[in-house]
Amino acid sequence: MKTRILKVPLAGKDDSALGRWSTTIPSGTPDLTTWEVPSASSSSEVLAPLHEAAHLLRTTSVPVAFPTETVYGLGADATRSPAVRGIYAAKGRPSDNPLIVHVSDLTMLRGLLSPSPSPEGVDPIPAIYHPLISRFWPGPLTILLPLPSPSPLAAEVTSTLPTFGARLPASALARTLISLTGAPLAAPSANASTRPSPTAAQHVCDDLQGRIELVLDGGACAVGVESTVVDGLCSPPVVLRPGGVGVEEIRGCAGWEGVQRAYKDGSEGEEKPRAPGMKYKHYSPRARVVLFEAGGRPGREVVEGAGAVGVVRTGGWSMAGGLGCSGLEEVKAAEGQGEVDAGFVVMEGLLVDGEGKATGARLLDVDLGGDVKGVAHGLFAVLRELDRLGADVILVEGVSDGDDLAAAVMNRLRKAASEIKV
Repeated sequence: MKTRILKVPLAGKDDSALGRWSTTIPSGTPDLTTWEVPSASSSSEVLAPLHEAAHLLRTTSVPVAFPTETVYGLGADATRSPAVRGIYAAKGRPSDNPLIVHVSDLTMLRGLLSPSPSPEGVDPIPAIYHPLISRFWPGPLTILLPLPSPSPLAAEVTSTLPTFGARLPASALARTLISLTGAPLAAPSANASTRPSPTAAQHVCDDLQGRIELVLDGGACAVGVESTVVDGLCSPPVVLRPGGVGVEEIRGCAGWEGVQRAYKDGSEGEEKPRAPGMKYKHYSPRARVVLFEAGGRPGREVVEGAGAVGVVRTGGWSMAGGLGCSGLEEVKAAEGQGEVDAGFVVMEGLLVDGEGKATGARLLDVDLGGDVKGVAHGLFAVLRELDRLGADVILVEGVSDGDDLAAAVMNRLRKAASEIKV
């Protein structure tokens, strides 16, 4: 099949063209109970691509790629086994790697937790999660929930686990697509397994051309790394995967003051992962990635024999990581890459030795800046772009990771790295 990119015309429009929350609570913030989608006639231009995508999700077992605020997701009806198996087939994803379920509103989530109506005043969403939902939803946070019996979810979603991860995305486009489909969407990142996650529609096509029919193009993703995954069903509660919400932010919520980390940054992971990203190597470009922990600096031995060297800087390194370069010029976007707006520029030149003589190696230098949000936003895109430009080795300047978004950045880089240097 040929993969199509279908642009959602959102330029100059606010989220009201996609939908709205039906009510607000007295504080003026939205009540997340019900997400309402406009009639097709009132926003036909914007909604038409979403209606087409929703039709495919309802009637076929081929997944559809769509944008969220974190990365592009590869969605399928989470209640149908053939549809969920389509995700694993398209990505080449191991079948024991569980999927996150995306919902349009709390009504849909409660329906998954309690297929029969709950007694009046009883919320099937565990109370431990209420403070997190109030503060971080809709947004880049996934919560682990008990799987009811019988469960409306396809068995392939949870990979034999007694729990499932659920998220209410901040992207109005994603919520409306889910609502129009009429079912929760299982949706891992829309990349080939182990590759860097996609933050633009073209990234999806680069990996999955011919494996899926449709990519909804809603522009570049704002956050750039996946959601944080937490488990509040154990004591103390734990973070299973760092992401768009920092651990310190979570510790500011009632009942979560003692939350612990329960993830590894290497690629070895757990024998039986409780959340995506805990077991297998991830986020890797084709080039060899050498990660330098914060404060580390590259020496020439690292790039010996390389024909093209990529350097990714995050605020501390000088141009080319201090290796020496000449003849730098900005690389122009290739055809089909013009709308991949990751907020960075690639400079190309030649590496030189200590005496200023050309070594014969190309240099591809990118400065992502010292702001961790900017680093997260551009991280996956820059790895993909340096791959496209033919880098043999990519040197990455790490950031000082604590309990904020930087932890997610370093987690992804450590899983992508072929070698880590201090």
